[in-house]
Amino acid sequence: MTIKHFLKLFFLLLIFACNQETHLSKIEGKRLEINDSISTNQDIENFIKPYRERVNNNLDSTLSYAVDTYSKSDGDYNTAIGNLMADAVYTESNSIFNKRTGKNIDFVLLNHGGIRAIISKGKVTTRTAYEVMPFENSVVVVALKGEQINKLADYLSKAKRAHPVSSQFQLTLNKNFEITSVTVNGKNIDPNKTYYVATNDYLYNGGDRMTFFHPNDSLYALDYKIRNVLIDYFKRKDTLDPKIDNRFIQTN
Repeated sequence: MTIKHFLKLFFLLLIFACNQETHLSKIEGKRLEINDSISTNQDIENFIKPYRERVNNNLDSTLSYAVDTYSKSDGDYNTAIGNLMADAVYTESNSIFNKRTGKNIDFVLLNHGGIRAIISKGKVTTRTAYEVMPFENSVVVVALKGEQINKLADYLSKAKRAHPVSSQFQLTLNKNFEITSVTVNGKNIDPNKTYYVATNDYLYNGGDRMTFFHPNDSLYALDYKIRNVLIDYFKRKDTLDPKIDNRFIQTN
């Protein structure tokens, strides 16, 4: 065979091989453990250090002071930390809502599971807000008829959990978990009235099976994260001293 014939045969075989389908026959994985034995790249560490220190200084600067430690397990139907969060959302969000619409928020409803950490006694910082609310949930205001408010109250009576509500809302259950009283701003629910309820976008979309936000008259997105609500509230309150009260209770 001449060199010319050999080269022709070689290229024909090469073309034939390229046209064949390839099949993956085996996948192997290898565990790469990350631990203290991995040495630090000092150049990267030196570059990051000033940024890390600045972030930590901002997160740990004192905004307020808590007179006690507050946990979401402190009460059966309402907790001090839950009351603080709901009242903070009302206080910080209502002025924004009023400026945009000329209306006022009637009350706030949040969820017990959304409280992700305690507030410890002592200094309260921006880091505290990130620990309590690490999610990106934002405040929305939903216009609901009184009939939907009654469904909301029925949900709370059956849930038997300390879902945070602001002080404008009051719900009383008897020993059989039946509703004996539900009021907004001290008045009984009017089925035909429109109420403006502030919550977060997760709950509005059915989180924690809170389906009573639909149907509704309208929705207002405030573009205001719950975490930022807490930060702003902490800045305005030099001392935090929330209490468990009678906004959601069960009587004997």
